[in-house]
Amino acid sequence: MASSSSSTLSSPFLRVEFPSARKQRSSNHVPFIRASVSEKPPPAVSVTSPEPTKLPIRKIPGDWGLPVIGPLKDRQDYFYNQGRDEFFKSRIQKYQSTVFRTNMPPGPFITFKPNVVVLLDGKSFPVLFDTSKVEKKDVFTGTYMPSTDLTGGYRVLSYLDPSEPKHALLKQLLFFLLKSRRAHVIPEFHASYKDLFNQLESNLAATGKASFGDANDQAAFNFLSRSLFAANPADTKLGQDGPKIVQKWVLFQLGPVLRLGLPQFLEESTIRTFRLPASLIKKDYQRLYDFFYSSSSSVLDEAERLGITRDEACHNLLFATCFNSFGGMKLFFPNIIKWIGRAGVKLHARLAQEIRSAVRDAGGEITMAAMENMPLMKSVVYEAFRIDPPVPLQFGRAKRDLLIESHDHAFQVKEGDLLFGYQPFATKDPRIFERAEEFVGDRFVGEEGEKLLKHVLWSNGPETESPTLGNKQCAGKDFVTLVSRLLLVEFFLRYDSFDIQVGTSPLGSKVTITSLKRSSF
Repeated sequence: MASSSSSTLSSPFLRVEFPSARKQRSSNHVPFIRASVSEKPPPAVSVTSPEPTKLPIRKIPGDWGLPVIGPLKDRQDYFYNQGRDEFFKSRIQKYQSTVFRTNMPPGPFITFKPNVVVLLDGKSFPVLFDTSKVEKKDVFTGTYMPSTDLTGGYRVLSYLDPSEPKHALLKQLLFFLLKSRRAHVIPEFHASYKDLFNQLESNLAATGKASFGDANDQAAFNFLSRSLFAANPADTKLGQDGPKIVQKWVLFQLGPVLRLGLPQFLEESTIRTFRLPASLIKKDYQRLYDFFYSSSSSVLDEAERLGITRDEACHNLLFATCFNSFGGMKLFFPNIIKWIGRAGVKLHARLAQEIRSAVRDAGGEITMAAMENMPLMKSVVYEAFRIDPPVPLQFGRAKRDLLIESHDHAFQVKEGDLLFGYQPFATKDPRIFERAEEFVGDRFVGEEGEKLLKHVLWSNGPETESPTLGNKQCAGKDFVTLVSRLLLVEFFLRYDSFDIQVGTSPLGSKVTITSLKRSSF
């Protein structure tokens, strides 16, 4: 549930997490989830420097330009003239600052409030997680919010601020789901991704290449359905259509901020200017809804016990599973294969040796304890999260006048200002990470490496923090980490090495497998 949110609750709260890199678990193959009850939720985590500052105060450079004209010009630069990374790099150089003002897409005519204060370094960026200083209401997708007609008429969890009572209840429901189905994660992942590997091998044999993304989409959707809801999509009216429907549904929500590769005029005159009518996806969305409603009886019963209607709960389960979890696996799994593929055979050999040795020592089974004894594998996953986070854009609105620090200056932000951070710049900050632009597989191995985990921020919070009902950290943070580790474990138990070709797509990297070398030891 990569990018789903969290919340506060005045009554006792539940914290649920899969094991992290910092904890040793029993040798039981069942993923352990801890639940702890407290009389009060913890206070909102403060991760910013205390005020007053010792740094020189500088006026925030940059401007938003003239209404309509300024946002349109910035949009052209962001998508077409420069591209996203160069858009930010050029402004850092122009202003000699990692904090500045600009406009973020989509702008007119979808929204007339595109103005943001940009945070592009590892010191200023974490203020976006501090819910005592920023409000997260309706900023999940940034300067605009998709129509609630796409989510059953509800503002789902990702759009709620922790101060809203429904936020705590909905996040607690996700914790319940994860806890109740914990025993099914490892076996269902094995079954689903065994099918993926078989498909890759079949396609390689037939054509000499295999799309990882296409196979991964079906495997990810099947895995999530089977592990979390005990439902096999192929045995229902949904069939194999789930991934394609989800992709269309996501396009209706994120289209205004995606680069689809269409001619500039066509994109600008359609998805950048007008919202796609929700009615065009309504029939397909209903198929998804019916699938999750019929597969979620026990979770919907729990929702009613919490005071959430079955209808609202189902729309939230659908969003958390399809947008957050499936979306995260669709983006991140090709990315991690891309980075490991590029790293070469030496890293492949080290991973294969470590993974196979640990599984052998565990009696030949993939267990939580076995994975805790794979420090290189865990580091590789964290490094992929660092260098290519699956949710690169973060937003929050200042609750009051703030003083925000970069490495060199402090900046005065006004109440109501929309703060924006581009996470890949924050997590590749050269003043925090050595060789920041390089993929270093063993970066987080050992005591010194683990100290850097607080700067890995993919989950809407530091890697060293855990999701609670009182914060906005991804409810499925530890779940996503676990399945990412399982991908590497399953892959290198089966293969010694592999080769890839990498292209681009509107939603991340397009990875084509060109060779797979089966396990030789």
